[in-house]
Amino acid sequence: MTPIFRLATLTDLPAIWDILQQAIARRKADGSNQWQDGYPNPEVVQNDIEKEVGFVLTLENEIAGYFVVLINDEPEYAKIIGKWLTNDDFAVFHRVAISEDNLGKGLAKSIFQFIEDYALKNDIFSVKADTNFDNHAMLSLFEKSGYVYCGEVYFRGSPRRAYEKVLEK
Repeated sequence: MTPIFRLATLTDLPAIWDILQQAIARRKADGSNQWQDGYPNPEVVQNDIEKEVGFVLTLENEIAGYFVVLINDEPEYAKIIGKWLTNDDFAVFHRVAISEDNLGKGLAKSIFQFIEDYALKNDIFSVKADTNFDNHAMLSLFEKSGYVYCGEVYFRGSPRRAYEKVLEK
């Protein structure tokens, strides 16, 4: 099964929200505070879709994952406690979630590859992202995928580990 990526539509919102709720429950079961404060929520996802920055990963026409990709649009990253590798244009991704039924299939790695390809198609050679200090799955994926730890950023009062990957031109 080859993953197919496309922009999310408003009709996808129920399936996306279901996947995000599964991810929120997984984070809680892991003992994490990430996503335990009412974020993300359906309004955030609707806003992503309306801004055309929300993407779905589908397997055989079923939504298996969700994520957001923005270009130069993360004000908190200007306040990093640390130092980014570059100060040029960047892609940033948020809200990566895979459905419970599709965990362990390498789909998050496929999402990372899509994001890097998306950046390159837009002549952008940097991808930045962040995650909670206790999101071990995402921290491991950053390291395996060549992302470099750059410091801390804060969201809703909580520190997050910030990473960057410089892409080959």
